This record gives sequence, C-alpha cells and structure tokens, in this order.
Amino acid sequence: MSTAHEPGRYEIRIRGRLDDRWVPWFDGMTVTVADEGVTVLRGPVADQAALHGLLARLRDLGLPLISVGPAADPGPDH
Repeated sequence: MSTAHEPGRYEIRIRGRLDDRWVPWFDGMTVTVADEGVTVLRGPVADQAALHGLLARLRDLGLPLISVGPAADPGPDH
C-alpha cells in the first residue's frame, strides 16, 4: 500500500492503439500492445489528481477506457 508521499503504480487498459507520438504525454508509463486492439499503460502515478489527468488525456484522444486498477509490483528484475 502506498502512502501519501509515494506514487502508486497503475495499469490502464484502453481499446485501440496509442499512436507513438502520444507516448511522451504519459511520461513514466510503459506503453505496450496487449491482446488484439488493447493498449496497456503501466507505471507510477503521483496521486489521484495525476491519475485523473492521465484519464482526461486518454479521453481527449478518444480512446475508450477498458479498465483502471493497481498494477502488480514489477519486482527487482524489471
């Protein structure tokens, strides 16, 4: 569990492919293409306001949101 001073790690799934030119908008997030037609963003999010900002960017790009949730700890090998 993160504290108020530690960023949480989130996984955001969207329908569609995020064009590479938009990846810098999601600084600190890894962007991967998962199953057919699904893009996954994973990484640290400073707080709830930052999370809402990320979601607003996705909305502005017109990409439908599939899910948002805590991401598993990547472990020491990642």
